[in-house]
Amino acid sequence: MIDLKPVKGTRDFYPPQLRLRNWLFSAWRKSAQQAGFEEYDSCILEHEALYIRKAGDEISQQLYNFEDNSARRLSLRPEMTPSLARMILQKQKTLSYPVRWFSIPQCFRYERMTRGRKREHYQWNLDVIGEPTILAELEIISTLIRSLNELGLDSQDFRIFINDRRILNAMLEQLNVPQNLQNSVLVILDKRDKLSADVLCSELSNKGLSNIQTTKLIQFLESPNFEAVAEQLENQNVLNELKSILDQFQKIGLGTYLEFDISIVRGLSYYTGTVFEVNTLNKSSRAISGGGRYDSLLSAYGGPVIPAVGFGFGDVVILEILEESKKLPDLKQVLDLVIFALDSKQDEIAMRLAHQLRNAGLSVQAQFGPMKMQKALQQANNLGVAYAIFCLPDELDRNEVVIRDLNNREQKAHSLANITDLSWMGNA
Repeated sequence: MIDLKPVKGTRDFYPPQLRLRNWLFSAWRKSAQQAGFEEYDSCILEHEALYIRKAGDEISQQLYNFEDNSARRLSLRPEMTPSLARMILQKQKTLSYPVRWFSIPQCFRYERMTRGRKREHYQWNLDVIGEPTILAELEIISTLIRSLNELGLDSQDFRIFINDRRILNAMLEQLNVPQNLQNSVLVILDKRDKLSADVLCSELSNKGLSNIQTTKLIQFLESPNFEAVAEQLENQNVLNELKSILDQFQKIGLGTYLEFDISIVRGLSYYTGTVFEVNTLNKSSRAISGGGRYDSLLSAYGGPVIPAVGFGFGDVVILEILEESKKLPDLKQVLDLVIFALDSKQDEIAMRLAHQLRNAGLSVQAQFGPMKMQKALQQANNLGVAYAIFCLPDELDRNEVVIRDLNNREQKAHSLANITDLSWMGNA
């Protein structure tokens, strides 16, 4: 017997769940388009090599990959950024920079499932390609803030913790950690909250760090503020750009949303500068979104060095957070009215009337007999419509139907001859 459940880690979207998903996507699209970003998409299948190239990334171990009938190694996309890089490089000479694009792709990763983490998810990606200055960070992060406001969250609900990978690299250089080991060390540091102190020290030791290097590195990551970090760094220049970003957000009135945190790493090796993560501020702090600057990714695929900044924002966690905080809307099917034929003899006229009203621009559902009036009214209330039209024998003999206003519970007969002028709406 076939298993009726969805594949482990995946989801079915019945109409109530799909209404919420569409509502979320609509908020994302509105925020992106208000900031002048344009939507793009790509195929869910990619060449496996697009992801394997990023050696050391955990994602390369989580691919859903296979060989097709032509012996090509393919993968379901685990994230959108490599596809974006491929698309930019394919059309690099014809694009007008900076490119401001967004997408809401479905992504797949074979990973251990935990709260808020499945093996498929939708992710809003927003990127600025070709802008080397902090203006890209300002646009990206301010749009992210606006989207969270659009979903009903404010500075009391979340914080954007921000850092710069160049600060971490400067400390690793200061501690004489070889450059070829720095990315793998940062991948370990990104998992710091999930590892015990002993395991963390052991993994860093396995990468060749001495006890002294490990101790100083951990102390550095525990620095309480920007000033404490500056006191420990020999290379002060790496602090300038992040300080400018924080200052600019204060000037535009969004400073309360941002907080410097030296421990923010982001595990993907392609990040080269600014990195940030969005977390809720309640007791069970949860990560909502994250991103940063990745100026070297396109060159890693054989293209020129093109600066880029972007973030990913998944659908699973944010919907759980909004549900827990009772901020999800109660969404009904979008219908203007429903037409009932209480007797099957009226089915044909109900269908014809529905067709006429749809042509007049209304969203109309027709339900056919036999059906009792009480059940019809219950159905109309369940659908959340404002009006119900009843095709009843006596009224039809007079070329009329009964229109009921479900908000004020009033009803009256209306001529079929002018039903499509919609004069009955609002005062039926």
